Amino acid sequence: MAINQQQLIHAVMLCVTKIAPDHEGIELGIGESILIKSIASATGRQTSRVKQDHQELGDLGTVVMRGKSNQRTMFKPKPLDISKVFTTFKEIALTSGSNSIQKKSSLITGLLASCCEIEAKYLIRSLEGRLRIGLAESTVQTALAQAALIHESGGEEDLEASDFQQATEHLKQVLSEFPMYDKVIASIYEHGMSDIANHCMLTPTLPVKPMLAKIEKAADDILRRFENQSFTCEYKYDGERSQIHFVREAGGEETCVIFSRNAENNTNKYPDIARAVKEFAKADVTSFILDCEAVAWDLETGKIRSFQTLSSRKKKVEDESEIKVGVCCFAFDLLFLNGEPLIRQPLRKRRELLHKHFEPVKNKFQFAISKDLTEVEGIQEFLEQSIVDNCEGLMVKTLDGDMSSYEPSKRSMNWLKLKKDYVDGLGDSLDLVVIGAYYGKGKRAGAYGAYLLACYDPDREEYQTICKIGTGFSEADLESHKTQLDQSKIENPKPYYAASEKTKPDIWFEPTQVWEVKAADLSLSPIYQAAFGETDASKGISLRFPRFIRIRDDKSPEMATTSSQVT
Repeated sequence: MAINQQQLIHAVMLCVTKIAPDHEGIELGIGESILIKSIASATGRQTSRVKQDHQELGDLGTVVMRGKSNQRTMFKPKPLDISKVFTTFKEIALTSGSNSIQKKSSLITGLLASCCEIEAKYLIRSLEGRLRIGLAESTVQTALAQAALIHESGGEEDLEASDFQQATEHLKQVLSEFPMYDKVIASIYEHGMSDIANHCMLTPTLPVKPMLAKIEKAADDILRRFENQSFTCEYKYDGERSQIHFVREAGGEETCVIFSRNAENNTNKYPDIARAVKEFAKADVTSFILDCEAVAWDLETGKIRSFQTLSSRKKKVEDESEIKVGVCCFAFDLLFLNGEPLIRQPLRKRRELLHKHFEPVKNKFQFAISKDLTEVEGIQEFLEQSIVDNCEGLMVKTLDGDMSSYEPSKRSMNWLKLKKDYVDGLGDSLDLVVIGAYYGKGKRAGAYGAYLLACYDPDREEYQTICKIGTGFSEADLESHKTQLDQSKIENPKPYYAASEKTKPDIWFEPTQVWEVKAADLSLSPIYQAAFGETDASKGISLRFPRFIRIRDDKSPEMATTSSQVT
């Protein structure tokens, strides 16, 4: 914390492999071809040799480190500093247009020329968007909070473990509501850790980390969990979690932004929703943040359509007249209203304000159907009705007291999800990453017959194989999957793939696509690597009878089901 404020901001951003907040959509993710070209140029080697080393070592960071170690220079280059690396990374990400590939390669080559061997290794990994040193973003936040506390206290001699824990929780809470590392760090310097929440607070047009629900398998268990508490049951809609932000400035200028659950700006995907704000927000509303579910909607029948239908909508709608998939938003929470954050208000109060200041609009905006219940029979009946109405099941939430506040980024026991599937079998579906494929035979000749899926271990920063899947696909699915995944084929598995030789696929893929999968049950397996050794010293976790449900476009690979969630 004693270093330059700007350098600390850049250091933190580089540690979390970001050059801008998620909602700004500025990412590195430089492709292999540009990196290989840059490495060849910086180390004076042939591109073919760099590719050969990459096939052998499987990691471009290790490839460039080997190349630098064999390189001799007459003059020692000027050492890099953090801010130089960060600003160059941002320039690379923003470079577009004609000759952009050459410009990016030139910038990368310039950085590599000033690196020693180990610096070059992690510079390349940073450009790939993955350091692979076991450094999760939550760990970086913990380190930042503790460093700030020690700096403000003049040392750690008088600090207790509880002080560090409190500071860490405080900073993580602030960042979940105000996801701007640069402004939060600046506020720490100016106002101190204890006061940052008063300067970095919930703000429309900045996405809030969504609150998530725990799984519950029976209505009886829900009643025991919420004994002597008031609670409500809401329909769980099968759509895309959407956060609608709106601000009307004093001069009359209006801004509406729609974010996905992982902070992606979806305003261009849902311009019809953005335009409908004036219809469903009453005249007295000047600013708000709504938590909703956007679902595919049949305009003629007024009924919900499948998630697969929704996923066919273009990510960027150029002309609203060309929209083929109608969408209706079902609002279930209000996080901000007319300049006031509401997340610490009880759900009952937030719900009252939602219904008071907003109104349903046919085929465009509705309130989530809900019912306040106290008996098992009522929950079961409402669950059955939700299925009839083309929903996934129910969300059950506490209504009053401290436990009914909105907890950004947390998977809370104060929100429970109950699906019809939970009564039998595994329960909740899993979100798994496609990392490989097996050639099809017979009717599936010419396509892939099965795929290798993996869960994610955020602590080890690796994808761990969990099953081979070959059911749940239509013929159209098989054709579409092959077309999309072939764009991310690689010759060898990534170093961060934990996979057994016995499950080796015919084709390996970059980790780009997340699939929702259901299965009959979990089982122990000596060949799959998910949570290997956690339950049995010589076995991992696998899925029995997995079947494909759908692609999860709203989730990045790092948001997949974790290895700890399957143990």
